[in-house]
Amino acid sequence: MMLEEINKVGSLLSYREDIKVMDCTVRDGGLMNDFRFDEEFVKNVYKACVKSGVDYMEFGYKSSTEYFNEDDFGPWKFSKEADLRRIVGDNNTELKISVMADVGRTNYKEDILPKSESVIDIIRTACYIHQIPSAIEMVNDFHLKGYETSINVMAVSHVNERELDEALHLLGQSNVDIIYLVDSFGHYYPEEIRLLAKKYLDVGKQYNKKIGIHAHNNQQLAFANTIEALTLGISYLDATVSSLGRGAGNCPIELLLGFLKNPKYSLRPMLNVIENDVAKIKEQGIIWGYDVPYMITGQMNMHPRSAMKIVGTPAWGEFTKFYDEIMDED
Repeated sequence: MMLEEINKVGSLLSYREDIKVMDCTVRDGGLMNDFRFDEEFVKNVYKACVKSGVDYMEFGYKSSTEYFNEDDFGPWKFSKEADLRRIVGDNNTELKISVMADVGRTNYKEDILPKSESVIDIIRTACYIHQIPSAIEMVNDFHLKGYETSINVMAVSHVNERELDEALHLLGQSNVDIIYLVDSFGHYYPEEIRLLAKKYLDVGKQYNKKIGIHAHNNQQLAFANTIEALTLGISYLDATVSSLGRGAGNCPIELLLGFLKNPKYSLRPMLNVIENDVAKIKEQGIIWGYDVPYMITGQMNMHPRSAMKIVGTPAWGEFTKFYDEIMDED
């Protein structure tokens, strides 16, 4: 890489002011316990994010009670304004508040208030490739309401290149602020992330969009893939405390903060949360993180739901049987 290119995108010994860290612990981790985190845990993660200089914290989903029974989930499945404010008040900090809205699972026109009436700063829309027109419609609504926006296209490892190219240009022409590269199944290797990052960044440059990455850790590559993407120029980086997230989890935020050279970031508050709060989560029997069944689904480019079904059961340790069953499905 030429010196001019290094100065533009950064190196392992420099930092870029455009880097933004998004903590997704409560939102992604909530998929492992139906979002039933106690308030103390959520408050402590929030305080740690503020003290660590993290740029965004994602609290949960904006799911509609028309589609989901409130009795079946904790508050962060719905992220109501009153619940958010009970944790952050008016959020008089530099940290920005995020929520996620899935296409087809949120009554966004009614449940999402104008930005002037909400403590939320950014709404991230999650969709599959065939839902992009609906995602753009949602983003237009959020844009008019005054929010920052992103679109996270999921399961791109199942999308052919022509469709992905078309989808990215549609997003480029939309009102969305940030386009996310998402490794939903923890399937990609750094070489593949490098090629995809360049594709997303080319679209970002053409349409003046920011690009982010959301990685899963099925093959213990979430951190490696994240730093591969950032060294190429991707600037929005998702991570979770102690990798807490769906299935194998995500890029550990403690690894990311320890890696980034910007002095605004501090690792120590996150270590305190891991020591005191994540330890309690583990004591509650919530199981996440790298393990062989998640590795198998990652290598096979499959959703981890089959592995998640056997978490905590005697079948969890029957790796060969699980592998044979997966191979039969394929």
